[in-house]
Amino acid sequence: MDQLTQKLGSGDMKIQEVPVPLLGPGEVLVRNHYSLISSGTEGSTVKTARKSLIGKAKERPQQVKQVLDVLRKQGPVQTYRAVMKKLEAYSPLGYSSAGVVVDMGCDVEGLAIGDRVACAGVGYANHAEFVAVPRNLCVKLPADADLKRACYNTLGAIALQGIRQADLRLGENCAVIGLGLIGQLTCLMLRASGVRVFGIDVDSAAVATARAHCADEAWARSEPGVAERVEELTGGLGVDAVIITAGTSSLDPINFAGRLARKRGRVIVVGAVPTGFDRDPYYYRKELDLRMSCSYGPGRYDLDYEEKGLDYPAAYVRWTENRNMDAFQHLVHSGRIDVDYLTTHEFPLEDAVAAYGLIVDRSEPFLGIVIRYDIEKPFERGRVQIAGATAATGKVGIAFIGAGSYAQGNLLPNLPDASESITRRGVLTNTGTTSKRVAERFGFEFCTSEEQDILGSDAINTVFIATRHDTHGSYVLKSLRAGKHVFVEKPLCLTEEELVEIEAACAERAAAGKPAHLMVGFNRRFSPLAVDLRKSLGSGPMAMIYRVNAGSIPADNWIQDPAIGGGRIVGEGCHFIDFLTFLCGALPVSVHAAAIPDPQGLNDTVSINLSFADGSIGTVCYFANGSKELPKEYVEVYQAGRTGVLRDFKAIEFFNSGKPSGRKLLNQDKGQRDMVHEFLARVRDGGQPPISLSEIVAVTRASFAVRHSLATRQAIML
Repeated sequence: MDQLTQKLGSGDMKIQEVPVPLLGPGEVLVRNHYSLISSGTEGSTVKTARKSLIGKAKERPQQVKQVLDVLRKQGPVQTYRAVMKKLEAYSPLGYSSAGVVVDMGCDVEGLAIGDRVACAGVGYANHAEFVAVPRNLCVKLPADADLKRACYNTLGAIALQGIRQADLRLGENCAVIGLGLIGQLTCLMLRASGVRVFGIDVDSAAVATARAHCADEAWARSEPGVAERVEELTGGLGVDAVIITAGTSSLDPINFAGRLARKRGRVIVVGAVPTGFDRDPYYYRKELDLRMSCSYGPGRYDLDYEEKGLDYPAAYVRWTENRNMDAFQHLVHSGRIDVDYLTTHEFPLEDAVAAYGLIVDRSEPFLGIVIRYDIEKPFERGRVQIAGATAATGKVGIAFIGAGSYAQGNLLPNLPDASESITRRGVLTNTGTTSKRVAERFGFEFCTSEEQDILGSDAINTVFIATRHDTHGSYVLKSLRAGKHVFVEKPLCLTEEELVEIEAACAERAAAGKPAHLMVGFNRRFSPLAVDLRKSLGSGPMAMIYRVNAGSIPADNWIQDPAIGGGRIVGEGCHFIDFLTFLCGALPVSVHAAAIPDPQGLNDTVSINLSFADGSIGTVCYFANGSKELPKEYVEVYQAGRTGVLRDFKAIEFFNSGKPSGRKLLNQDKGQRDMVHEFLARVRDGGQPPISLSEIVAVTRASFAVRHSLATRQAIML
């Protein structure tokens, strides 16, 4: 399929052929008929991308701070990779579209193939021929719905949520500051509800359009006496509410809103404006109520609502983002509001780059710019060959399922160079743009959205799995049963049931004389300093301490979700249990854990006590409540009068009977490169996997036992 993309580093835009997006549970695959360009939000994104690196840094100071933090903690190599991954990537644009359902994932209710729908969401309702959208981010339309009108869906919901925040009644007055698309839609719906509307904008053309179509009165901000005119038209009272839909760095909208509003009136911020208002009208004179509008409505940014499809009960949350979209579509379809005048330009997808040129250059007046799609093109799924890639016949044929930030920063750059023995075959990710850019950047032959192109290929015998944690177990099983060797980024899986199935699948492969190399991305044991530490220790039981200054992660992050990320102990803590297992060379046999009580039940500040089969003991102190200035990881090992100290995989010290010794690395090395190389070497040459299956299973089971121990407050025997 074709999709409009932009490169953040240079601002280059182009229409790319990419795979149709992978359809997940609770999602629908929609063939777009029309999509709407949000000239404000998307125009700003495009302008920022076309700026110099210094210009980008000025626009995004928070991201600059993050880069400096990575540089300080991980060194220049990892920082360079992280920055270039962002700058070189082609990203999708668009977040409002309408089309027809052509396929559905499991657990989708209320829709059928062939239904007309309007879609919303950054990363979902893109400017592309096909989009995969979660059920709660699309609404069913009447069979005769006009899809060009319906593609205003997202902006209509944003405008409607701002109106709901204003809490206006029939016959009241409202001023709308900012008469772009969202401002015009706000005015249309306010008038349809019986509210008198006053529009204000810095652009005289937008003012004239509003005066002709959606506002009772409208003025340019530069006109003298605007506030006095509003006061006169409201009988000296002022407006009951002001909705700010402008986008600017100026304080004028927020302060002018305070001038227009009546005493105890409401000011609603919908647009991107600063809120450093003058205190006098807001606090002392008028006691104004300042409210922020949450984008499309309740449910926005809620993982449970948007991705899992869990709705809010209407009796308690009457207007969610989906119900806002539905209400907007009813207004459009019934003719209560007329959005036709908003569409000033229409471009076919192949000319979409020119549409953004019009926005950036402002070469002619515009308001709503719609992209039209060729719905007669054949609907095809499957692989997209990468231009310039040459077929090879290496002994190890590699494919990636999933290729997010970690894979692009730590796995893919560490693959051995293409050779006669190792060949980079295919890439599959949720989104076509990611699949395409990863395949191009790292020299793979094709990208795809079809699992069968990977699992059913005889040319691919080794699969790297780097998806979200909840899919690790199922992809490992599918790959093993398809006869592949498997590298899976941690964790191996999220449930005991999956673990039992994986053990059985490995046993079946071994019994059939085709043993599989199963590897989990426990990279720290491959760090050169970790290898030094292990060699320095003698035989016999040891006492180990692993302190992890993990830092806090918000409760609504997917990693914290037990069903998706597994929680931080299963999702990341398994790393540190594995490292202690590596150091002592014995399997864990018991686990006892205690956590600081947390009202949200996160259990991410926890002490884990482990005992091992050889008599060794170890403690993992996984703390989310520490200072960010403290390095993340610190290890101490005590054995028979010797002590080893490992500092954040940058330095190591040994204490014995003589003078302490040790060494330092210029850059942090957590072993990713050596891990990938050793795994592929074992696949190529045969021999035992770098980490035994018994260790992988024991470490995974121990991480599950931490959850059980926290729940029961008892030691768990493995």
